Amino acid sequence: MSMSTTPTGPDSGTASSDAAGHGVLSAIPAPGAGESEVPRYAPQWLQLREPADAAARAHDLLDPLRIRLANRPGRTRDLVVHDLGCGTGSMGRWLAPLLDGAQHWVLHDRDPYLLHFATVGAPRAGADGSRVTVTTQRGDIDRLTPDALTGASLVTASALLDVLTADEMDTLAAVVVGAGCPALLTLSVVGRVKLTPAHPMDEEIGDAFNAHQRRGGLLGPDAVVAARETFDRLGADVRAHPSPWRLGPEQAELTEEWLRGWVGAAVEQRPELAARAAAYLRDRSAACAADELRVTVHHSDVLVLPQPTGGAE
Repeated sequence: MSMSTTPTGPDSGTASSDAAGHGVLSAIPAPGAGESEVPRYAPQWLQLREPADAAARAHDLLDPLRIRLANRPGRTRDLVVHDLGCGTGSMGRWLAPLLDGAQHWVLHDRDPYLLHFATVGAPRAGADGSRVTVTTQRGDIDRLTPDALTGASLVTASALLDVLTADEMDTLAAVVVGAGCPALLTLSVVGRVKLTPAHPMDEEIGDAFNAHQRRGGLLGPDAVVAARETFDRLGADVRAHPSPWRLGPEQAELTEEWLRGWVGAAVEQRPELAARAAAYLRDRSAACAADELRVTVHHSDVLVLPQPTGGAE
């Protein structure tokens, strides 16, 4: 899973989001033996943000998705869902219980530690009580190959698009459209944050954070626009819907951790902000502890509906 909403964790670059009767599915290739150690996102952070993620995701996109899945070729077979950069598996825990029918989830992530958490916490039943099964595939999103989604009914990802480069977006779009299966790509940052009460440094910190999100050619807050343009160019129907985090007193622990990551990324991008940003963080943390701070972190969810192909289920 990406850390697009906040850069907490050792790396904020491109993240990696047992069924009888299912053959071995093509996968994103795993890192080679000579590659560096896998960057690790703390499962504690991913678990902390999971309720806010679930509350934010756009339910308005589910009906067109359900209609497409109900009319897919091969719909008498199990729904096969590939969850890219699955992290601890929060997407599956949210979505699987909202979909009817037997489901098989293929969880992709580069971190075997997170894949373990995702497997242990995987849902066991869909909306109608049908079974849900899970397998895992270790690998990087930037290694996605044309045959990776053979047999897929649906592709999902959470907080992924904004940590892709334009080339990686092109690759993802080509593979999804080539497979002819829909994709639900949730919780991409769009570069807007509102804190109440306002503070004179809010905009400056936000601008520095957005610049940090774009470092190294990453799409950052431009990702949703880029995704719409890329998938549209390939002939897919693309729909976007707001999916903001709305953080208040009940989410104080998450707000505090988000603040630290948000300000920390801004200072990493603009070190000259360090002294003033430290004072800003103290003020904001005090307001959070006093239940006086409200934060809206704007995201967008994207539903992609390509033309079905003979290879899609």
